[in-house]
Amino acid sequence: MANFDFDQAEGLRRMLAGPKPRIVTFLSATPHDDKGAMLVNLGASLAHAGSDVLLVDASERGQGIARRLGIDGAPSLLSVARQECALNQVIHQAPQGFGVLSMLHGARYDADDARRMAKSFDMLVKQSGIVMVDGELADDDSFPLPVMAASEIVVQVSTSAASITNAYTLIKRLSQQYGRRPFGILVTNASETEAKVVYDNMATAASRYLAVQLTSMGSVPADEHLHRAARLGRSVVDAFPLAGASVAFRRLAGRFALPGMPQLGRTGGNTQLGA
Repeated sequence: MANFDFDQAEGLRRMLAGPKPRIVTFLSATPHDDKGAMLVNLGASLAHAGSDVLLVDASERGQGIARRLGIDGAPSLLSVARQECALNQVIHQAPQGFGVLSMLHGARYDADDARRMAKSFDMLVKQSGIVMVDGELADDDSFPLPVMAASEIVVQVSTSAASITNAYTLIKRLSQQYGRRPFGILVTNASETEAKVVYDNMATAASRYLAVQLTSMGSVPADEHLHRAARLGRSVVDAFPLAGASVAFRRLAGRFALPGMPQLGRTGGNTQLGA
């Protein structure tokens, strides 16, 4: 009876706590514009599907999503850490349907700043459904906040040889810094067939030479509608809902929003492209 009471109480606590927020850190072996377009359209697709989405620009060089959306001059999470403004003053609502904030604006910070930023970030995460971090590795292969290293990590790659090499190098650096763990692979500017070739080759090499398991997160085709939507200041799923890229982003959003999706920071299920 005691065990039953304990299990019942534990189950009640979990129900009251609600679902745990998702944190996904995106790294890219593609140009900044390609990464920005992917984040905006995936964030918009998730928001259209009913998810509460927050995009966090953690770029230390000031070339991330905040710059693309024109808020790179606004107060950042570092400003909150230094008690220069309140937490609610750093979140901006993008017309595409998600919240966005900058973590650093390229400013230098010390250990005390990082500790305070981590506390503020934890508060933001508790208020959000899916947190998408526009991340990049520092020269010493670190992240601004430890939670980014512990989150799910997805690497964006294209079909070019240079991009594939850079993506593999990113995975190798991360593995050497943080130990063996799974990573997601998202292939952009590629057909499903091309993306499968890229993923299969990378997965084989990572398994053989790094003992690292990769998970396919899907692909997005090259599509002129992406550029047209960007010029209009809109997401492709909103401006051109029948475009090939829109179909792909809706599929990606459905997979990222699934509660049962493999948690890349913990386990390494293998999901096939286009599934």
